[in-house]
Amino acid sequence: MSSSASPSPDGAAERPQERLHPQEHTHLQEHFDRTIAKDQRIEPRDWMPEGYRKTLVRQIAQHAHSEIIGMQPEGDWITRAPSLRRKAILFAKVQDEAGHGLYLYSAAETLGADRQDLTERLIEGRQKYSSIFNYPTPTFADVGVIGWFVDGAAICNQVPLCRSSYGPYARAMVRVCKEESFHQRQGYELLMTMMRGTEEQRAMVQDAVDRWWWPSLMMFGPPDEDSPNSAQSMAWRIKRHSNDELRQKFVDMTVPQAEKLGVTLPDPELRWNEERGQHDFGRPDFTELMRVIKGDGPCNAERVGRRRTAHEEGAWVREAAAAHAAKQARREEKEHAA
Repeated sequence: MSSSASPSPDGAAERPQERLHPQEHTHLQEHFDRTIAKDQRIEPRDWMPEGYRKTLVRQIAQHAHSEIIGMQPEGDWITRAPSLRRKAILFAKVQDEAGHGLYLYSAAETLGADRQDLTERLIEGRQKYSSIFNYPTPTFADVGVIGWFVDGAAICNQVPLCRSSYGPYARAMVRVCKEESFHQRQGYELLMTMMRGTEEQRAMVQDAVDRWWWPSLMMFGPPDEDSPNSAQSMAWRIKRHSNDELRQKFVDMTVPQAEKLGVTLPDPELRWNEERGQHDFGRPDFTELMRVIKGDGPCNAERVGRRRTAHEEGAWVREAAAAHAAKQARREEKEHAA
């Protein structure tokens, strides 16, 4: 990327492609279109339309932010988990989520984005993260339901991203999906254990299911007719399925799991449709989704506030690391010169 590149509103550096001769630009666009049509990968050094790059930065940054913010709801339960085994599981899961965020920020950096800038945009409210992490976790059953519902929905969303047209994003998602699959099974196992426990524990699980079901359906975004970015993202093969298709897949996957677990999903319209070979289900409250996305959810201020505090309190660590790296570089230069 040229050193003369300038910042852009999405937090990445503008690529100098607008200075290309029109004929060269047309040739590059045609090559890009052929690559997408052949279902091949776009790599960081390849030419890409500015709209494609900005869409990727927006999506990958939102994904990375979601992983980092997503550490909070379950992280709150590490010190209160009922056994050493459950503490260890939560430690490992939260650590995985931090790693996912790092993979994704690194993928965004291959597009010219700056990690510091992306973080500042998050804590200033200029970039979004998944609406699901703006709901409270008042009981330990919430930890299990997050694993079952939220990580299950993430699997539906993210497995197709392993075939995303952008190489670094697709490769990052391979490991992320393997770990998310483990998280989903861990959450379900926790709930199965609680459902074999006391009546109070079973009631706790049902309460958590009631509270998390509809927000989990909203995770897939607005309905297709109200999703402004889906059609173009699918045309570019950044994503492979529409919001409504993924939501349907999640419902069909979850219903038999709920029956096995012995809980009731809180949707009176939920039933099997023999003709379609899929489940019919109620419409989520997308008005609530937009309200939460805009910052008016139960925990929006708390989540972003804690991320802001952590970023500010960690400034000295980043400064020390940068100083150490600079010192090492100077030492290596002297050794090389000698």
